[in-house]
Amino acid sequence: MAKKTKKSHDANSARLSVDELRRIFENAGLRLTHQRIMVYNAVVDSKEHPSAETIYEQLKKDIPTISLDTVYRTLSTLDRLGLIKRLQLFDYIRFEPDLSRHHHFICKKCKKIIDFHWPEIDGVSIPETLKSVGEVQDQMVEVRGICKECLAQEGGEK
Repeated sequence: MAKKTKKSHDANSARLSVDELRRIFENAGLRLTHQRIMVYNAVVDSKEHPSAETIYEQLKKDIPTISLDTVYRTLSTLDRLGLIKRLQLFDYIRFEPDLSRHHHFICKKCKKIIDFHWPEIDGVSIPETLKSVGEVQDQMVEVRGICKECLAQEGGEK
């Protein structure tokens, strides 16, 4: 049985210190800037799976000179460094601060992403036939449907 986790981000996306971030960036040959720290913190502190636009809107209040392009490039860098995950869903992109093994329920109406754990699926071996397709580097189940909030709005909550 799948276990829903309302805020799995809290336990599994603890914010790294500035010194830890600096070490990771320096090892990659990159500078750790104030804007990069702020973008990282915005993703890790989020209770959702934020989009670049959401992060940009949040940060431009405190950093009026930040550009949407800077946010996109920083998110790409954070993903490449393994500090966050990029989620390609339907026709939009969100960012995931929780790097632990978990899965997603995605509402087809409001596009909300709800994390859940499913140990039974986590224990299933990847089919041998996938070796002929390529190298599996990650596995995650995406369950799509209508969330209970959207069902309630339609008057069809179950």
